[in-house]
Amino acid sequence: MHILPDTKIGAVHLIVSDFGRSLPYYQQNIGLTLRHVEGDTAYLGVGGPDLLVLRERPSAPRSHHTTGLYHFALLVPSPQALALTLKHFIDTETHIDGASDHLVSEALYLSDPDGNGIEIYRDRLRQEWPMSDGKIQMGTLPFNIEGVLGELNGQNQTWVGLPPGTTMGHIHLRVRNLAEAEAFYTQTLGFDLITRYGSSAAFVSAGGYHHHIGLNTWAGVGAPPPPQGAVGLNFYGILLPTAAALPDMAAHLQQAAVPFENRENGLFLRDPSQNGILLRVDS
Repeated sequence: MHILPDTKIGAVHLIVSDFGRSLPYYQQNIGLTLRHVEGDTAYLGVGGPDLLVLRERPSAPRSHHTTGLYHFALLVPSPQALALTLKHFIDTETHIDGASDHLVSEALYLSDPDGNGIEIYRDRLRQEWPMSDGKIQMGTLPFNIEGVLGELNGQNQTWVGLPPGTTMGHIHLRVRNLAEAEAFYTQTLGFDLITRYGSSAAFVSAGGYHHHIGLNTWAGVGAPPPPQGAVGLNFYGILLPTAAALPDMAAHLQQAAVPFENRENGLFLRDPSQNGILLRVDS
């Protein structure tokens, strides 16, 4: 099976411990808009589909050295949008964990009040992505702060949050075994392997993108899943581009003996490291 090239990553669903901390952070610091709240669940985005769904669990346990979320990555639509976001973080003294130039993209890294990892990045044009023997080359180089801020051309633009056109660009997961995870995402779900970083990380995508899903064993080979209901990843969405793709995927999963649950809005399953996935049609 080969997943359709227009497949994307959908909303990321997280469990957080306190809306009193998380909602102001995601709105005021990160720049998402609170779309609505239903009981213990808050839906955030930038005017289009939901990008982030938070479920509040005040007594949720915290886990370390487990599988789950490494970070989710919000893709902004332009170099200027990344520059304005960086300026906002500087102006508001928002803590930034790190920043890197990955050759195909430029990225800022943060953590929410519960320690959930966040990346905010912009892509370079595809024709600018370095290639070698027909394969995309990625790396980790120093982030050019002056160059990024220079995209503002000295203009004192007003921050109004993340701009329209921001999407969930990719998700990066902690897994228990890299070969096992790679086989699941490429052979079972049909993503393409783009590259590996040694024996501890791999990146897969649809449609020739640099990566939609990152996989790593940096929490330890054989890491267990977190306790049920723990702070962190609840599940994430994979958006299939056509209505016909969903029953096709269901038939393929059945043939591969991969358990899944039919839900009103898609197919719910777990990868071998117990990371939850909702496969649904992109609306």
